Amino acid sequence: MRFTTTETASLTVVKRSGVTEAFSRDKIVSGVRKACQGRPISESDLALLAQQVEEAVRSTGAAQIEANDIGLAILEPLHRLDHVAFMRFASVYQGWETLEDFETAIQQLKLERESRTTAEGANE
Repeated sequence: MRFTTTETASLTVVKRSGVTEAFSRDKIVSGVRKACQGRPISESDLALLAQQVEEAVRSTGAAQIEANDIGLAILEPLHRLDHVAFMRFASVYQGWETLEDFETAIQQLKLERESRTTAEGANE
């Protein structure tokens, strides 16, 4: 009989306060879950998002990562998953303070959707 083990390098998160802690997918899920309340997003969607974030973070090869960088790594997969949840998360994470901050982000989402629709139409 043969057994194999898979080792993953330890990854440490440096919080804004300077405190360090081990990277946790569960923390990503719980942080993003708040932005997803009331949205059609399943626990498996959240687990997949956390996996994607971990893969992106680990692909840098760094043993330590700033908490802020994890937030940045969450934005893109959350954007693909659900635009409303993305707006909620980004507004808190990026510290949007004015209506113009929201309007700019909404306009960007609309432009992306229009360009995607145009590209899909050209491919038919």
